[in-house]
Amino acid sequence: MKKVIYSSLIALSLTAGITSCDDILDAPTKSSMDESVIFSTPALAEGAIAGVIQSFCETNSYRGRFLVHYGTNNDCEVTNSLRTTTGDAATLANYMTTPGNGQMNTENNAYAKFYEGIERANLAIRGIRTYGNVESNKEMAQILGEMLTLRAVVYSDLLKAWGDVPARFEPISTETVYVPRADRDVIYKQLLADLEEAAELVEWPNATATTKSTERVNKAFVKGLRSRLALAAGGYGQRMDGTIRKSTDPELASDKMYEIVKKECLEVINSGTCQLLGFEEAFKEFCGEKLTAGLETLWEIPFSDGRGRVIFDLGLQHTNTDKYTGQARGGNNGPNPALFYDYDKDDVRRDVTCIPYVWTDGIQVPGNLNKWCFGKYRYEWLPRVVTSTNDDGLNWLYMRYSDVILMAAEAINELDGPAAAAPYLKMVRERAFPNSSAKVSSFMTAVTASKEAFFNAIVDERAFEFTGEKLRKGDLIRWNLLGSKIKESQEKLKQLANREGKYANLPSKIYYKNEGEEVIIYGLEFGDTDEKGVSLGYTSSKNWNLLSDSDAVPYYNCLALRDPDLQQYWPIWQTFVDSSNGLITNDGYNQP
Repeated sequence: MKKVIYSSLIALSLTAGITSCDDILDAPTKSSMDESVIFSTPALAEGAIAGVIQSFCETNSYRGRFLVHYGTNNDCEVTNSLRTTTGDAATLANYMTTPGNGQMNTENNAYAKFYEGIERANLAIRGIRTYGNVESNKEMAQILGEMLTLRAVVYSDLLKAWGDVPARFEPISTETVYVPRADRDVIYKQLLADLEEAAELVEWPNATATTKSTERVNKAFVKGLRSRLALAAGGYGQRMDGTIRKSTDPELASDKMYEIVKKECLEVINSGTCQLLGFEEAFKEFCGEKLTAGLETLWEIPFSDGRGRVIFDLGLQHTNTDKYTGQARGGNNGPNPALFYDYDKDDVRRDVTCIPYVWTDGIQVPGNLNKWCFGKYRYEWLPRVVTSTNDDGLNWLYMRYSDVILMAAEAINELDGPAAAAPYLKMVRERAFPNSSAKVSSFMTAVTASKEAFFNAIVDERAFEFTGEKLRKGDLIRWNLLGSKIKESQEKLKQLANREGKYANLPSKIYYKNEGEEVIIYGLEFGDTDEKGVSLGYTSSKNWNLLSDSDAVPYYNCLALRDPDLQQYWPIWQTFVDSSNGLITNDGYNQP
């Protein structure tokens, strides 16, 4: 994989020893090379970017903990160990986790690594502001903009996962070693201001050599990230007093946040610097590791070939090694089984997102109704064979252009009504139904009947578009729909298990055959019947059941073991509570 090359030696000198507060305080104030030299020289200052990215890629950071565990379970995405309810991984998903969670409660876990990245960013931002002469040096301006953006990425995910967290926007000093949780509104306002500045510092995709790669920050991504944060800041969330509410800060009022989203997203769309690809093409381009800016992908978290667990955890499963991969992995998370049946059969996103088969002995074989795979991340789409047993090296796709378009549609509907917002929703819908223009037209007529109808369409469309990309839980929280949507999904799953309601006539079996590597399956569609399946004469069949006699708890009840709105966020892990000098608690977050 072609990766951005950074000076690891400079990154090490900038960040050596930053693993704990004591180490930070004991470290010299200057690195082995004078800060005035490092932060005034673009080739050296770029090493600071590598330092932050290194924190993203550590074993227990995004790579091996956050990406696999954050965001499940919801109405679109589930952990595929769903029938196991008491293990540490399961409780992270089923709203029953505690501060002592064995997957997370370590000094080197995601929470710690996120703050390590923030400290590295803070040091670089201070240095560049002091020595970088960004007003006259475009290269240094780009680097400062990237550092502000990377810091905002980390804070965005901290806020999504842990709610109110400590605010650190300056390097740690003796006075700031211990700080309590801050009201998230303070952090949101700082991030919105930072990204407004960053957008003036970085260039559009392909405007410079730096912004030709999706691994480097560009103006389109900055504006998209600012929009994502504005929607979260203006939306609902569980607060430290246990209530679920919007901000009471007038600066973060919903209408003001929608204005930001409208402005930023329309500037991206009108810039002409990004484009929608075909839906499957977008993910083949991404998995192909082409890193081409100006297409669907706005930014990726870079992993080296021997690092990162995107396919390993979230990809289409290969149960043993074959010509596509040297590791038997994939499928730790997957789509909620009910989601497949929510899609229109002509929606091309369905059969990319929801995969009912796995690879075994080099061919596709049916999986199970209670364990689907995401199809957006695939070994077979990589331009190389994975040889590592622990990592696959695929980047994490952090934001796509379609997110910007749908955020624009959502904000414009709230501000100006559905007629004004319709062209943007239509852009995404037409891509989803390239051969069904009549369905697009009838859909648009129905959803533009009222602002409420259009909002409900956005809620559904973001599910169909982004399942497997870990955006859904945050969306549901900001809409105040997390608990209700999970309850709705549990009822769907119960009906699917019992073949009731709209699922009453689905066959009890699937019927299949292989044509070369590809498996052909009958029995998944509404209207399919067991009688027709038998008559096809396919070589094999299998029961297509959601439940098993060995289930300790019915599948649909495992989605959430208690009201998700009682624990929208993870607690801060006990090791960090214990080392906070009594300033950090989990009060108000209703732990089990």
